[in-house]
Amino acid sequence: MANAEYSISLGVQDAVNALMNDEGVMKGLRFLEADHERTVGDQIAICEIPAPSYKEEERTKYLCAAFKKLGLKNVTVDSVGNVLGIRPGIENGPKLVVAAHIDTVFPNETDIKVKENDGKLYGPSIADDSRGVAELLSLIRAFNETCIETLGDVVFCGDVCEEGLGNLKGSKQLFADHADIDGFISLDGTGVASIVYAATGSYRYKIVYRGPGGHSYTDFGASPSAVHALGRAIAALADLEVPTEPKTTYSVGVINGGTSINVIAEEASMLVDLRSNTQEELNKTESKFKEIVQKACDAENSRCKSIGLSVEITLLGSRPAGSQSTDEIIVQAACAGLKAIGIEPNLRLPSSTDANVPISLGIPALAVGRGGESGQSHSVHEWFDPKDAFKGPQKDFITILSLVGAKNICEPLLLKKQPRQ
Repeated sequence: MANAEYSISLGVQDAVNALMNDEGVMKGLRFLEADHERTVGDQIAICEIPAPSYKEEERTKYLCAAFKKLGLKNVTVDSVGNVLGIRPGIENGPKLVVAAHIDTVFPNETDIKVKENDGKLYGPSIADDSRGVAELLSLIRAFNETCIETLGDVVFCGDVCEEGLGNLKGSKQLFADHADIDGFISLDGTGVASIVYAATGSYRYKIVYRGPGGHSYTDFGASPSAVHALGRAIAALADLEVPTEPKTTYSVGVINGGTSINVIAEEASMLVDLRSNTQEELNKTESKFKEIVQKACDAENSRCKSIGLSVEITLLGSRPAGSQSTDEIIVQAACAGLKAIGIEPNLRLPSSTDANVPISLGIPALAVGRGGESGQSHSVHEWFDPKDAFKGPQKDFITILSLVGAKNICEPLLLKKQPRQ
């Protein structure tokens, strides 16, 4: 639920207190505030590089060059386009990935020039997630400035295909390739206090009915209609009862079909979105949905004493669901990091983010809010207010250090686990 209750254990609070009493850490926080204008400049530059899902190559090149210039080790671009760079720890501590997605929902022809008006920035993807990517760079600069030695590795990642039918491809590949990740933080969300710690799963389907078609008058009753079958399916789906807890939903977002008013349609289709906050309920809803789709086809054929109508069911996207307790160390660390800079945490409703993948695998993970305020995300009118936006990387700096540990300051809060097989 929104604004969920949380607690911070004595061990977590002690680690964060030790960090806040260290001059090197305070230097890092002061640097992040001083780095504000540069970070906003990075944000604008990133926003003005087109990066639709599956076409992120230019942003990939930009981020790869930036990671190398900032001195990260083993900077690579993986098989799907994720950019990875490591700030190695000095001991065999936990491995934490800090990520921001580089793709956007906007096609290449979109005007992505950023405009400023009354102190706010306007531009498609100026917040989601250009700001998150810019904050990655500011965090790296802060680590370079302070020379704090972490005990565990911090892997910085710009990942691809988070949006829409990108289907979390980048995040899925990351965890397929690396079995030794102990924790994951995605810089993605509106409002610096935001913490998303549970994952809404989804299935996206395209359904196509196809039949012989015919004349609306002369072939009536003999030729099954693809549009009528589609209508049967939509009506039955609309009557499907699903639980409110865990929240489970369905929606027919797009329908197409037919060629003229006086025809029996040969083809009709729909795009359907199914979601739930648990994998079990998502799978139940999927099974019922597929049964509805097939029964609609069978009913239309039966009405016309025909076998001419068929249905094609295509899975377009799949995002896993999952949950974790607010007592999980990574949640406590993020809450303590916020409170250390005077901000009350806002534990949000489950959502669909890059953190879905690790959460579903049982790996501690969060999506945390970016600095600044923003609105009208995913529209060409998207805006960002940079006031006090430096507080985003500040709380992330504290959270990261507490999780991986810092030499002579605190031990890692994040557990180093055995790699997944």
